[in-house]
Amino acid sequence: MNSTETLCSVCGGTGWKEVGPDPKARQVARCDCALSGRVQRLIVQARIPARYEHCEFSEFSTDFPGADGGLERAKLVAERFVAGYPVENDGRGLLIVGSVGVGKTHLAVAVLKDLLRKGVPGLFCDYRDLLKQVQNSYNPSVQTTEMQLLRPIFETEVVLLDELGAVKPTEWVWDTVSHVLNTRYNDKRTTIITTNFPDLPPATTKPDDEPVDRFKAKRAAREETLGDRITERMRSRLHEMCKKIEITGKDFRQQVKSASFR
Repeated sequence: MNSTETLCSVCGGTGWKEVGPDPKARQVARCDCALSGRVQRLIVQARIPARYEHCEFSEFSTDFPGADGGLERAKLVAERFVAGYPVENDGRGLLIVGSVGVGKTHLAVAVLKDLLRKGVPGLFCDYRDLLKQVQNSYNPSVQTTEMQLLRPIFETEVVLLDELGAVKPTEWVWDTVSHVLNTRYNDKRTTIITTNFPDLPPATTKPDDEPVDRFKAKRAAREETLGDRITERMRSRLHEMCKKIEITGKDFRQQVKSASFR
């Protein structure tokens, strides 16, 4: 031990403390200092990016210009999720849906950090980075295999998958996403997901009475949905895996930036 460090006054550095009113019936429990150290290790292992290290429920703004009641409702649902974990969740996670800049990732990280503080192992995973790393693992010069990359995502109790659907869908992307989500679903592990895409089915079927050219034009002009990005089958699976939180409102960053110039 470094000479500048001091032993815990409660446990003397053992990590265990005596509990119970009867000194003759000696009982021990983990000391708060050991629990605090475990939480710090879990936070480091969760690999939360520095950009989101500040994200807490207490810092989640619900009253900036352009905000509406949806932010407050979303925060309450997320806080209840943490308070009821794991008894009330039974493996179900959260699907946080909303447009750019409404605070989805902030809220998801706040949930993850509070679960880490409860001693729950968790992992932050950027959807785009994950796919890049998996694709790069096919390079013969790279020593890491696909399974080595995916094992922590399969096995960690809680995974935050940020920006689901952000990569243009291909058959390979769909296969990878379905592998991750189905594995976690079958193992009843909790997944927290954020996405910018509306939680709607894909527009893949042309009505019989609609001309082909008109259908193609409408589809090209239509906003892409989560179903377009991950397939309707996987969107349906997410509804089984997660409780949905839909965040409405205007882009927080743009609203704050506009207000600062007034």
